[in-house]
Amino acid sequence: MSIASLAGLPVGKRLTVARLVVALSMALATGVAGAQAVDGAQVPVPQDTPYPGTIAIHVDASDTSQGIFRVHETIPVRPGALTLLYPQWIPGDHSPTGPIAMLAGLKLSANGKPLKWKRDEYNVYAFHLDVPAGVSTIDAAFQYLSGRTDNEGFEITDRMMDMEWSKVSLYPAGYFSRGITFAPSVTLASGWQLGTALERVDQPQSSQSDNTVTFKPVTFNNLVDSPIYAGKYFKRVDLNPGGDVPVHLDIVADAPKYLDMTPEQVKVHRALVTQAVKLFGSHHYDHYDFLFSLSDVLEGNGTEHHQSSENGVGADYFTAWSDNAPGRDLLAHEYTHSWNGKFRRPADLWTPNFNVPMGDSLLWVYEGQTQYWGYVLAARAGMWTAQEFRDALAMEAANYDRNREGFQWRTLEDTTNDPTAARRSGLPYRSWQMSEDYYSGGQMMWLEVDAKLRALTHDQKSLDDFARAFFGVDNGSYVTRTYRFDDVVAALNGVAPYDWASFLHARVDALNPPLEDGVAATGWKLVYTDQESAYEKQYNSRPQSPRHLYNFAWSIGLTMNDDGQVNDVRWDGPAFKAGVSTGATLVAVNGQTYSNDVLTNAIASAKGSQAPITLLLKYQGGYKTIAVDYHQGLQYPHLVRIEGTPDYLSQIIAAH
Repeated sequence: MSIASLAGLPVGKRLTVARLVVALSMALATGVAGAQAVDGAQVPVPQDTPYPGTIAIHVDASDTSQGIFRVHETIPVRPGALTLLYPQWIPGDHSPTGPIAMLAGLKLSANGKPLKWKRDEYNVYAFHLDVPAGVSTIDAAFQYLSGRTDNEGFEITDRMMDMEWSKVSLYPAGYFSRGITFAPSVTLASGWQLGTALERVDQPQSSQSDNTVTFKPVTFNNLVDSPIYAGKYFKRVDLNPGGDVPVHLDIVADAPKYLDMTPEQVKVHRALVTQAVKLFGSHHYDHYDFLFSLSDVLEGNGTEHHQSSENGVGADYFTAWSDNAPGRDLLAHEYTHSWNGKFRRPADLWTPNFNVPMGDSLLWVYEGQTQYWGYVLAARAGMWTAQEFRDALAMEAANYDRNREGFQWRTLEDTTNDPTAARRSGLPYRSWQMSEDYYSGGQMMWLEVDAKLRALTHDQKSLDDFARAFFGVDNGSYVTRTYRFDDVVAALNGVAPYDWASFLHARVDALNPPLEDGVAATGWKLVYTDQESAYEKQYNSRPQSPRHLYNFAWSIGLTMNDDGQVNDVRWDGPAFKAGVSTGATLVAVNGQTYSNDVLTNAIASAKGSQAPITLLLKYQGGYKTIAVDYHQGLQYPHLVRIEGTPDYLSQIIAAH
């Protein structure tokens, strides 16, 4: 976007300071303004011209005990000022999360002689140096120090690793990332195998004795988009046998037993590929690799890439299949991103390199609709039963039925700022602050859109038609195509004419959006009973992120971890009104030592009685007793049919 084009924005359009920065950065990136002078040095703005020469990068990732990635780059240069950048704005994170503090030991040299460098005074991601006359290449050596505690998250263990190139690379400022070519290679621990979207250089077997793998040269944007999963216990499964475009599931596991898949499990994972391609009517990759870690040690993950995805779950994903319905939508979600997010991308999320700020205003499409399709494709592929799909959806719907207080002051669009504002950290009152609700709130909105399209066209068209028209164009191309709000509206009108702009505005940038309407529009309604669904039982019995715990949110208004520590108190809920604080630890309930069963029984017993539920809490070094006046019993969400209405929900999840 040029500076001049800002004047064409609709009157009343809300642009946060962050988005103004993005607009100006994009203007600079296209050459409207020159380099920024900082402390006597210059941080060149990116230009769409090729970088001269190819940068060789080698990463020694064989240190499985100390988690140190050792990097060496050989960079073609010209004499004069040079700025090297460490990636800051990472695609998929939607925020400036590049872990610059983990870069250490940086040494620059030319012809064996050290070169002095200076970090930018205001930009910790930029390193300035002067290249002497007569020097045509410089060497950069440094280490990336991966996390070594559970809280930090392990990226490499003695059995596997997840290596992201954005964390182990420096690149020259002043160029679009697509104009910089890298020749990558990696050394693994002995005997390890790897999965990646990168293409290997054919090597004689004898040249691989040191466990080094060399890849074909690739542009820097595609290098960053092509992480590596590697491990001691590795398995590759063909998910598109006989197809013209290869799709593989590349699995690394804590032990060989976790690699075992039943024929039915192979079948539903292959069906995921089939159903996705049928939905979008296209593919935007030459090949695709699901990179999949099964580990109780390596950090869990879910990050999209164009020709691969990073996916990490517990070790027993296959071996305890019947107990693992929550999380089985992960692969479907990240696969959908190849179409929605990587191929089609919001205009303010496209940037010329990884140090220009991103804008997140359309994440309710990028992530919200992907969340929708992740659920739907999991059901269409048979990874979920119809009942598991409905139970998962009921939990999302209940979140906006009982936990919507934050919408009194924030819009769904405003939550797209959360990746930058909160960095996915713990929040003291999530139900009031909200946290990236463009995911599940966006999902509920797109459910209503699907139902509306079906009603408008007498069940002749649906959101499937939007997906094919919007994401399915240019089959075979993986050159990113950007879009704006008006493009989404136009595509919806192409399926069924309606005032879609007003419809979307009422849900995206208005307070108290009617997100609960989506379920009823599909012919089902949300109800509460005193019995958990089988899906919710599994959800609450397995380790989860504090952002996603539910537990007693629907009733007394508390969510807790396994140790009884309160993660969230539902704003204006019964426990909140009684004075319970997040961070407190529940010690006893009605005089009995706390356990999940004790609290469950106390809530059930209080139904219809007059006596409050008495909680003994440990907080800030002391103890206090709080009486919670709650008598509605246990409350767990379920979906039931609305008789006499079309059952759109069952049609939505029917396999194609």
